[in-house]
Amino acid sequence: MTTAIILAGGLGTRLRSAVPDLPKPMAPIAGRPFLAHQMDHWIAQGVGRFVLSVGYRHEAISSHFGRRYHGAAIDYVVETAPLGTGGAVMLAAANLPRDEYTLLLNGDTYFDVPLRELTARARRHDADWCFSLFRNTDPARYMGVGLSQDGLITALRAPTAPLANGGVYLFRPGALDAVSLAPGQAASLENNLFPQLLADGQRFAGVESHGAFIDIGVPADYHRAASVLPTARSTEPAHDLAG
Repeated sequence: MTTAIILAGGLGTRLRSAVPDLPKPMAPIAGRPFLAHQMDHWIAQGVGRFVLSVGYRHEAISSHFGRRYHGAAIDYVVETAPLGTGGAVMLAAANLPRDEYTLLLNGDTYFDVPLRELTARARRHDADWCFSLFRNTDPARYMGVGLSQDGLITALRAPTAPLANGGVYLFRPGALDAVSLAPGQAASLENNLFPQLLADGQRFAGVESHGAFIDIGVPADYHRAASVLPTARSTEPAHDLAG
């Protein structure tokens, strides 16, 4: 059984004009929260437990999903103050098995990544971190990632690289033991933790995926999400719509 951490605690300020009263992962897509579509995708691939890192209006998430969703267990880790993506990951992963590969997802991003491909690449390189990558058609919005021919990440910021970070990671929670953060200290996963861990010699792998990708962090992409998410076109039980 695979465990997935979902970072669902952001304020969602860029989306506030379109979804003013909900945490961003609860933004409705075809009558259901974006987070439900995301979890459905990973449950279908064998994820049996979610650790939701929540903060802003977290009661809206926990009251909707409770402790189980479509057969998967759900645990909640609540940020009492904003910790940034790095601090949130540290908190959510604190009690997970240190050497067991775990998914790490952003609560505002859907990427149709085959878990078996991500796992195979991570195991091939005995990687501490394995990134999902997509073909970057918008370099002004997404930063390129340097990738060697054998699938190891050589640079986290490569403006001219053809592949970009898709925000789906497979990692060993023990990799975070090398990070020094004071209790309650905020940090960015992308700007602080990843650069430090790569410089320290941890192994970062990457694999290109060709599935659908959408980041609902801006209103324009949120409004087209229903046409991208395959689960938005399926029929769901009525209790899901009501929460």
